[in-house]
Amino acid sequence: MNLQSIKQRFGIVGRSDALDRALSKAVRVASTDLSVLITGESGVGKEVFSKIIHGISSRKHNKFIPINCGAIPEGTINSELFGHEKGAFTGAVIERKGYFETYNGGTIFLDEIGEMPLDTQAYLLRVLEVGEFIRVGSSKTQKTDVRIVAATNVNLEEQVRKGKFREDLYFRLNTVPIRVPSLRDRTEDIYMLFRKFASDFAEKYRTTPVQLDERAQLLLETYRWPGNIRQLKNVAEQLSVMSETKLVEAEALIDIIPDIRERNLPMLTENGTSEQPNNFQEREILYKLLFDMKSDLNDLKSLVFELIRDNNLQVSNPGELMGLDSPNYPKYNNGATSKFVPEFEVGEAGLPSQEEGSEFTLNPTRPIILDHSQKEQYDTEEVEENLSLEENEKELIRKALRKHRGRRKEAANDLGISERTLYRKIKQYEL
Repeated sequence: MNLQSIKQRFGIVGRSDALDRALSKAVRVASTDLSVLITGESGVGKEVFSKIIHGISSRKHNKFIPINCGAIPEGTINSELFGHEKGAFTGAVIERKGYFETYNGGTIFLDEIGEMPLDTQAYLLRVLEVGEFIRVGSSKTQKTDVRIVAATNVNLEEQVRKGKFREDLYFRLNTVPIRVPSLRDRTEDIYMLFRKFASDFAEKYRTTPVQLDERAQLLLETYRWPGNIRQLKNVAEQLSVMSETKLVEAEALIDIIPDIRERNLPMLTENGTSEQPNNFQEREILYKLLFDMKSDLNDLKSLVFELIRDNNLQVSNPGELMGLDSPNYPKYNNGATSKFVPEFEVGEAGLPSQEEGSEFTLNPTRPIILDHSQKEQYDTEEVEENLSLEENEKELIRKALRKHRGRRKEAANDLGISERTLYRKIKQYEL
């Protein structure tokens, strides 16, 4: 089964590489009974991935149930999952089967697994290891054949370090990890998803779907989307209801999302440092090297054009002569050939004499000797070039963003850096 058929069957819209990688991993693991841990921010569609895993597995004809571990009170979650005997606790007037007993042979999706209490985690670990559980208030062990697909939007490794999640359960659940990308990591899919949500709304209420003008579309694609797909769907439906025209302009989008003009910027880690510090240091060294090379090239160009100017040499285009263009030297568009014509007498600048009207071609093996006796020709003011790495880097980023009209992905590719690094730089320089 290819990815396109999976997308059509489960209503998934998108063509980003990150999404395809996650889907491909889900398809591969579906045919097994391995435990799966789906990670990703809230609203990215983790439950959809759990349904894909169940829907194309050998358990697809059995039951599937999603359970939000954070929505069940701590005092009753053991009873909900594993069941209880009559009289096991106050209010237990009858015995009750839990989900692991009721959905035997099927799939249980444990959403927000990081919110599960520690004692419940111990019971769940037993189920994962040997397929056994005990009802609350009972001493009888029961068997179950349930596949566990867990999901979380928190860092479970950090929870383990804090003692809020069992390390053995984490490694048992994390047999096959699947990372669902956030919406800001799927910029090419944002407008496509918006059109789908708008079309679904229009079809449901028999209206014409709204569309966005170019500026509104750009705002949509550069927004950080903290609520991910869930938030995007809400925006599409709200515009479908509130917009007076079917072509929505940027102002209408700003009214709904006031902070939509803010940049999509990265966050620092809890210790205040950015990710991949070693790569960042290497990149800084590369930036400095490139800026130094640029400075050396500018010095070389200035020297060449100074020699041409101070020796009274005329050329049709000095930039063509050196294979470079200089903004500080005028171009001649009189159609003349790229040959030097001297305008001085013999010995004026230490150059060989020429007959009037003859042409002289620059010989690279013969030096041009400048006459420093005419001091007034060399009293020039030197303007020190800005060698600040930070200022030059800031200017490059500003030019790249302007060139690509604020599209951070294209700007990052043009600069040869990752989007994450570009976000951090924008934050750092307050661009």
